[in-house]
Amino acid sequence: MARTTPHDHPLDEEPPLDRPLYRRVASRLLGELRDGGVPPGERLPGERRLAEHFGVSRETVRQALELLRRDGLVATDRRGSHTTLPGPPARHLSPLTFPVGARTADPAAVDRATVTWEAPPAQHAAALGLAPHRPTLMHRYESFGADGTGLRTAVTSFSAVALAEVDELGRYRDRADGTAAAQLGRAYDWMRRAGLTLHHRDTITRCADRPSVSVTRLVHDQYARPLEITELVVDAGRDTLVYEFTQPAAG
Repeated sequence: MARTTPHDHPLDEEPPLDRPLYRRVASRLLGELRDGGVPPGERLPGERRLAEHFGVSRETVRQALELLRRDGLVATDRRGSHTTLPGPPARHLSPLTFPVGARTADPAAVDRATVTWEAPPAQHAAALGLAPHRPTLMHRYESFGADGTGLRTAVTSFSAVALAEVDELGRYRDRADGTAAAQLGRAYDWMRRAGLTLHHRDTITRCADRPSVSVTRLVHDQYARPLEITELVVDAGRDTLVYEFTQPAAG
């Protein structure tokens, strides 16, 4: 019986159903990479997550990745596997600012940020898929101008997915006592470096009982798994909210 080799069918084509499962997984993964699921040079999700995504075993995922490595489409180093497909490199810095509403242009502003390990508000738990009263990493941010006006307060809760996949966030659990300063300004960059594609939705509403504006940001990854939710309240009496977005040109 003739032996089937890893290169007996182009990966650019959908392998027939009689081809090995790992070849079909490799073809599907390659299609998702070419659709922009993971930007060039960025790390791929881990084997466990890929196995869950494709509904196969981790061994099948390993075989699929090995096939892509042999074709020069994926490379693996100490940090994991990443795509080597041609294309514009991903930006090293996320265009999103964490937390939403954090000041970046006012040198006179006073900023404070701490983290705690506690049960989040019910709305946060529901949005993140956490069981009621289950603790998680929470980030609290406060900022105000030199004259004490323009108060901004933001409360963020992270999901179990974010803490499991993003090492830098997971390390904060043991020091989340609510007293030490927490420098999580690069949280979105850490998520991207962990292979997560960020999709965010910001909802802006005016508070009915005071001259303030509330912003709720919910961030998901490429598999629609929630990563974090932030609720920001801004004293809108003398302040202005500015949101800037950049969308790359087609082609």
